[in-house]
Amino acid sequence: MNRDLYIDFAKGLATLSIIFIHTAFWSGQLYIPAEIRVFSLVFDVALFYALSGITSGTNIEKTFYRLLKLQITYMIFVTLLFFLDYFFKVFGLTFFSLEWLQNFYLTFGSKYAATSISTVPEWQNLGNWYLHQYTNADTFPVVMGSFWYLKVYFILTVFGVLILRFFPRHINWFIGICIALTLLFNIFPEIYPSGQVGYVAFYMAVFLVANRMRGKTIPAKMIPVLYGIVAVALCWMFWYYGSEIFFKINKNKFPPKIPYIIWTLFSLVTLFVFYNRLKITKENAVTYIGKNAIFFYFGQGISSSLVYFLVDPLKQSMPWWVLMIIIYPVNILLAFVISAGLKKTDALGWNILEFLRRKTAS
Repeated sequence: MNRDLYIDFAKGLATLSIIFIHTAFWSGQLYIPAEIRVFSLVFDVALFYALSGITSGTNIEKTFYRLLKLQITYMIFVTLLFFLDYFFKVFGLTFFSLEWLQNFYLTFGSKYAATSISTVPEWQNLGNWYLHQYTNADTFPVVMGSFWYLKVYFILTVFGVLILRFFPRHINWFIGICIALTLLFNIFPEIYPSGQVGYVAFYMAVFLVANRMRGKTIPAKMIPVLYGIVAVALCWMFWYYGSEIFFKINKNKFPPKIPYIIWTLFSLVTLFVFYNRLKITKENAVTYIGKNAIFFYFGQGISSSLVYFLVDPLKQSMPWWVLMIIIYPVNILLAFVISAGLKKTDALGWNILEFLRRKTAS
């Protein structure tokens, strides 16, 4: 079966959008206007859950094996991250002043902002990361700020494959239940589950709807209707919540509330409109990113943290839009380089595990 390059292309574009979001919302808080930061959320993480739904099947064993491999790859990555974070703190005190480092941490809300910087390894953090408790990596704060997605992905994939395998005739019912729960949590916010549990209802609906779209094409006559519904929903949102809701979209993302859900509809409709309609016949840089999306997702967390070192000295010397045009491509280039290094590190980690397996088996 030929690989659907549209899926890789869409994953690649979604990854590039995530890099732009993290360019705008992390170091970008120092110089990018709020309006641009909000618009960066048009193509957001919901696309990944939709693409996961499209590509998911009913093979439980294959799905669980894929998740196990992802967990091991994740553990290899956060182990590397732990030591990188530690060495930066040690050598950073040599090359930078304490005041400069504290300003860096203050920008990202680090616990080290107002205290002396510890150079003792905090091994409990590594254990927490293995268990998906995302305590901050102070030198690379965007990494842990991104990882909420991974925990939700594990939950959705497990429950999703169980639903697809054992309740294939009742998927529409599960979609209805997820939509009803999402509305219930929004109408009565006091019962909205804390932590990532509250994310599952909406993103599970996206996952299952996308799975129902698998192999299908939206009829041409339905396209203006769908975009019309999106436009009406956006108009209602600004009428009901007021124009100030525009600047609160990101606050309504964690957990997903009605304004953010409406904000994501345009990207989801666009994804489904082009699915099975836009034909990608040749591999390119974007499909490469899509094929290696998990390494780029890991890598952009590091690169989006590192670009702060360029933003801080340059933000006063040029217009914000010029700096953004410079920083975003630099962030992408760094993500390319770092993701390539992470792939090699991952391969090395797997080779070490295989070596240990052979030694202990003999």
